[in-house]
Amino acid sequence: MTSTINPATGVQADSPAGAPPSVHDSPAPAPESAGRASRPPTSQSRRERLLFGPQPRWVRPSAALLLVLTAVLYLWNLEATGYGNSFYAAAIQAGTKDWTALLFGSLDAGNAITVDKPPAALWIPALAGRIFGFSALSMLIPQALMGIAAVGLLYLTVKRVSGPAAGLLAGGALALTPVAALMFRFNNPDAMLTLCLVLAAYLTTRATEKAGWKWLAGAGAVIGLAFLTKMLQGFLIAPGLALAYVWAAPATLGRRVLHLLAAAAGIAVVAGSYIVLFQLTPASARPYMAGSETNSFLELTFGYNGLGRITGSGGGMPGGGNFGGNAGGPGGNGNVGFGGAAGITRMFGTSFGGEVSWLLPAALILLAAGLWFTRREARTSKTRAALLLWGGWLVVTAGIFSFMSGTVHPYYAVALAPAVAALTGIGSVELWRGRSYWPGRIVLAVTVLATSVWSAALLGRDPSWLPGLRVITVVLGVLATAALLLRADSLAGLPARLRKAATAGVVVLSLLAGGLGTTAWTLATVAQPHSGSIPTSGPTASAMGGGFGMAGRAFGDRANADTNAETGGAPAAPGGPGGETTSAELTTLLKSSGAKWSAIVSGATQAASLELATGTSVIALGGWNGGDPYPTLAQFQAMVDRGEIGYFISGGGLGGMGGGRGGNSEVATWVAANFQAQTVGNTTVYKLGA
Repeated sequence: MTSTINPATGVQADSPAGAPPSVHDSPAPAPESAGRASRPPTSQSRRERLLFGPQPRWVRPSAALLLVLTAVLYLWNLEATGYGNSFYAAAIQAGTKDWTALLFGSLDAGNAITVDKPPAALWIPALAGRIFGFSALSMLIPQALMGIAAVGLLYLTVKRVSGPAAGLLAGGALALTPVAALMFRFNNPDAMLTLCLVLAAYLTTRATEKAGWKWLAGAGAVIGLAFLTKMLQGFLIAPGLALAYVWAAPATLGRRVLHLLAAAAGIAVVAGSYIVLFQLTPASARPYMAGSETNSFLELTFGYNGLGRITGSGGGMPGGGNFGGNAGGPGGNGNVGFGGAAGITRMFGTSFGGEVSWLLPAALILLAAGLWFTRREARTSKTRAALLLWGGWLVVTAGIFSFMSGTVHPYYAVALAPAVAALTGIGSVELWRGRSYWPGRIVLAVTVLATSVWSAALLGRDPSWLPGLRVITVVLGVLATAALLLRADSLAGLPARLRKAATAGVVVLSLLAGGLGTTAWTLATVAQPHSGSIPTSGPTASAMGGGFGMAGRAFGDRANADTNAETGGAPAAPGGPGGETTSAELTTLLKSSGAKWSAIVSGATQAASLELATGTSVIALGGWNGGDPYPTLAQFQAMVDRGEIGYFISGGGLGGMGGGRGGNSEVATWVAANFQAQTVGNTTVYKLGA
């Protein structure tokens, strides 16, 4: 008999030499009849004392260092981002001026029309703007703080399952995921969404430990908040969380199912209360719901932001059109900024690969190995529950993103980053503990080698950027693999001190082999300012560095390059398909308007840029892409009669990425027939009324 360690649990057991731990080595499952009051198995109690009892002195300082380094990464030179995505920046600015705009997520302080998302992601930066004054930093610092909080929560969640080393590895992996660094330094809703998802996973982990329905109800409430951040995408983690709880919570099956109803109630209370508020508020007392054709929150949920995104019906774009991966957007099928071709390899492709897939092969290998090695453990095994939770999150979310035919963008991948990081941390540390068990050691070595090779492949997609880094990554991977297979950390005959040094060397070598590529790409991302509606990670010269590669960076930035409103400069908003910029003369003209809305212009991007530059309210005719039926000609005529709109600005480009797409042409025709055109700077405008 020899003492071995289960690679998935780290629990020692006696088994025949060379044989895997048997089913008898696993903790006995708690009796189903014991319910939530049942006593955990003895061996599991020893494990809990190991993980949550007195800890080494390095734990707290290392956790603090993780958060400090994450803060430096996410806050450094943050002002270079400016207003980032002018669409959401304008809505945040509106929320600092008007409480109705804050509550409903209006694009303008006059409350004509909302953004095409729920408003939760706008609330915190808008409140910060009310307290500290609206600026780029008051908007972006909350986003960065959300990222720091997400890293800290992921550390705590994984630590409860596999200890502080796994928590540090998971937290570090999330912080150094390129798309995470991109989104937590930007003003899209995805930062708030990711924080909500990680918090829900933490609460579910706590609930699973002792079958605590209150923790589970809290997780449901947070998922409801995620829904109010980005609608149905907030629900994609729910199957993984529910599976982990139903499988592993120490209670009877009936109680576990009943507790899931408490989670559903939490979702309904948070999400449902806002839906009821919106739907019952008279249309005259709130802005029009952008992205819907009937001014309905539910239509937006299940249409434009729901099935339209998945099936490609209408491409997830109001007014028709499909910019998804199958139909292709600007640039045709396979377009980087719109996800590339749909299919099982999309997460590894040109669009998503550099965003999130650096550790994705490792996460998938470790998930499969972990489920296999824990197959004989008790039903209540915390390790297997964690694998089901994070694995379910990863598989469902990646599956939807891979095969959805409607509008999808590379930065959506930030929702995968916590699951990839958690599986990497849990799986790596558990296999390291069981490295004396040769199958586990082989899996760990293969994981390190696969990660280093894939990192080199991703780096090779931009051959002009640090070409030597690819060679270094592969060499480190080969060396780390050899060290793991040859057990360089426990060579016989070495003094104890040298064995410790050898162990540390193998760990460092493995971390460098697996993490050098993603770290370098993340640092390159942080070093570059980003703007536009489709930001992507990477160095400037990279084909993945802009909304559609380099050509897309110019396209996206041209459509969203905002001049800071405090400077009084004119925004570089496009005036039409040619991308003419708005002149200082036009900016001055709109500032002098005393109307409720200084202007109306087709498309939300140009309206947002004008709002940021002038500090006035501007109506986005037709919403995001000019296709929403608001305002109708009759509504517009009534506004003009009441003297509520100062100027009509002619022009429009490609949807929300440059103005209108010809939507609401009746309004433009009526204006041209009844008002005198004039040229202000390089823009044609019509003064409405006397």
